[in-house]
Amino acid sequence: MLRSLIAILLICSWMQAADAPPAPSPVPKIPLITAHPDSSGWPHLLADDLSNADFPPGIWSMKDGILTATKDINLWTKAEYGDCVIDLEFRLDSGTNSGLFLYNSDPTNWMPTTVEIQILDDLGKEWRNIPANWRCGGFFGHLAPRASLAKEPGAWNRMTTACRGSQITTLINGALASDVDLDAWTDGKRNPDGSEIPQWLQGQPWATLPHHGRIGLQGRHADAGIAFRSLRIQVAGAGKP
Repeated sequence: MLRSLIAILLICSWMQAADAPPAPSPVPKIPLITAHPDSSGWPHLLADDLSNADFPPGIWSMKDGILTATKDINLWTKAEYGDCVIDLEFRLDSGTNSGLFLYNSDPTNWMPTTVEIQILDDLGKEWRNIPANWRCGGFFGHLAPRASLAKEPGAWNRMTTACRGSQITTLINGALASDVDLDAWTDGKRNPDGSEIPQWLQGQPWATLPHHGRIGLQGRHADAGIAFRSLRIQVAGAGKP
């Protein structure tokens, strides 16, 4: 009787496993975009006076269309965005460590509640021995970029990021930098490949993040500046003020 019961349980377990959908791949088969768009007619992500953004006074400023920061303090849009395409240009200083933040639901505890696309001076001596998933164009601490695509400090780079639900695709300077399916991240401490997520990012698994939230930018880190310009957005659904 016991053997029969065990056999039945094993069969049921096997049938459940066979019926379970396969786990999503961290890298989708088809990227959302393959070329930079003509965004010249798109709305600006930020107003010239930054009135539609949240940040402490005196940190971020826009001059002659170029956005810069004096400290390592984030800027957040007041509106929340879901499916959208963000097109921008960035300029690195030597040693720059910045980022584009997506789907943020809590600016006060932003690290574990945000998807970050890394913006980094890959050539900087400070960053020679960092993990691959800390490189420019990758999803910081989670997925390495396909290649190092940023230009040397002082040159302008173009970055386009498309968001559709759990899939996010990023291009830098005309090439695919990274493409990700957030649903593959079901563990808040480890990546799908088994590597550990940096401790300060651990918490809510990406698979459980809402597919909308504030968009953010990281400021001046470790005395290395970052500049942005031509920040535009095409929204599939209206932003939520």
